[in-house]
Amino acid sequence: MHYMANIRKLRRSIPLNGRGGMGKHGSSAARRQALLLACTLVVTLPAVAATVPPGEKVAQGSNCFSCHAVSHKVVGPAFAAVAKRFAHQPGAKAMLIHAVKYGHVGTWGDIPMPPHPDLTNEQLNEVVSWVLSISPAAEKTAAAPAKTYTYTVNGKKVALDFPVYKPGTKKVTPTVFRGYELYNSYCFRCHGEDAMGSEYAPDLRTVIKNGMTVQQMTQIAMTGIKAKGMPSWAGFFSPKDLNAIYQYIAGRTYHLVPQGIPPE
Repeated sequence: MHYMANIRKLRRSIPLNGRGGMGKHGSSAARRQALLLACTLVVTLPAVAATVPPGEKVAQGSNCFSCHAVSHKVVGPAFAAVAKRFAHQPGAKAMLIHAVKYGHVGTWGDIPMPPHPDLTNEQLNEVVSWVLSISPAAEKTAAAPAKTYTYTVNGKKVALDFPVYKPGTKKVTPTVFRGYELYNSYCFRCHGEDAMGSEYAPDLRTVIKNGMTVQQMTQIAMTGIKAKGMPSWAGFFSPKDLNAIYQYIAGRTYHLVPQGIPPE
């Protein structure tokens, strides 16, 4: 490998005695440090050199990861679940390429997958080939039980499956604060500042209080509601972004997060 040649050059360039102005002990210490660095490079550089499969690059560059993950369901099925169902079926590859290009609904429920007319035939082939190459064992079949965080607000207990505050403080977590930033940069235009609702779209505090989960909110945000004028945010927000927005709104819903800039 080319980096091994560079390491050999590095070893030859290190003085073995006091010549070069470093002194006897200085050059010895420098040699040890350089050889340690060389060993570190030998261990780490092959990992850095590892390449991402072409199909995964296409998926990352498109909006595929807005609705899918390799190991678990987001809005659409896990890629590992797709591989498990179709990997050995005749004609599956062509069928999946058609579904990705033109959109599809029905195989995994009633949430439609949007078309991807911007992908070339080569890109479609690469991304579907990559999906089908994923080991079905990569799919997570059961999520670990979520930890419960209990807060008292006006004498009433509120139980959530995420923390609102940093431990031992009333300062919100980085996730909740990020949700505040995203919500009040984009969502407020229709849903009102500080998640207080508006005439254009529902008060999301009420929606969450009535039982909407983060999974349900992610599905709606990623697919949009065309009939009501809500756009799809797939390719703009990530599932992680929407989880942060959900946590912020839930904090506002149960009066755990104040109006304005939350304390961080």
